[in-house]
Amino acid sequence: MAKKTEVTVEEKLRTLYDLQLIDSRIDEIRNVRGELPLEVEDLEDEVEGLKTRLEKLNGSLEDINTDIANKKNLIEEAKALIKKYSEQQKNVRNNREFNSLSKEIEYQELEIQLAEKHIKEFKVQIEQKKEVIAQTKEKLGERETHLKHKKNELNDILAETEKEEQALIGKSSEYEGLIEDRLLKAYKRIRGSVKNGLAVVPIERGASGGSFFTIPPQVQMEIASRKKIIIDEHSGRILVDPALADEEKEKMQELFDSF
Repeated sequence: MAKKTEVTVEEKLRTLYDLQLIDSRIDEIRNVRGELPLEVEDLEDEVEGLKTRLEKLNGSLEDINTDIANKKNLIEEAKALIKKYSEQQKNVRNNREFNSLSKEIEYQELEIQLAEKHIKEFKVQIEQKKEVIAQTKEKLGERETHLKHKKNELNDILAETEKEEQALIGKSSEYEGLIEDRLLKAYKRIRGSVKNGLAVVPIERGASGGSFFTIPPQVQMEIASRKKIIIDEHSGRILVDPALADEEKEKMQELFDSF
């Protein structure tokens, strides 16, 4: 469309309301997508966290098994020493040597007892670790399944809406080009300051759209005359009459259906 040099207030209102309908449709599409991208991102982070935890748990399990192997080697070495000292006792020359070897044997027996105690403790730790590993694997499996489901859901929504969204963004830009800078800035400022992004609203049951404040009949008549742009004093939104709104909604719906 070629940019108009002179347009009536009514034309300005129609173009503004058309732009509002286009931008609201873009908002709807993005709302349908909603929190899904963030949900997917959070699930991806959680899955990675669980994988890291699983790696650490498995690494810890390997360390404990190494500790058990070391203790078993220590037991074998102690048994070998006990056997060696017992053989030496047979050939001692006096009680002092015998007692000295007896103390060595006793020390190695204590070493065996301590090592066996540690092995039992390690085995308890292993069972505990295995239980945590099993729980973590189960949770990881659940989260991966959930992530796959959410990714598919997001991809389906993107596939359905991406083409329409891009077409609407193009139309929004096109309609912005038809609106004078001062009015466009006002529209964007209002749109950015209200929760639902509605900067241009029709009168509904004697009040501005989305507001409970009644508009005086005289002001309603001015709005219906379409001779000047009127701002709602309570909500700060630009007001249009219901008939104009219905006409533009019907026109824009045809545009939306064509995407």
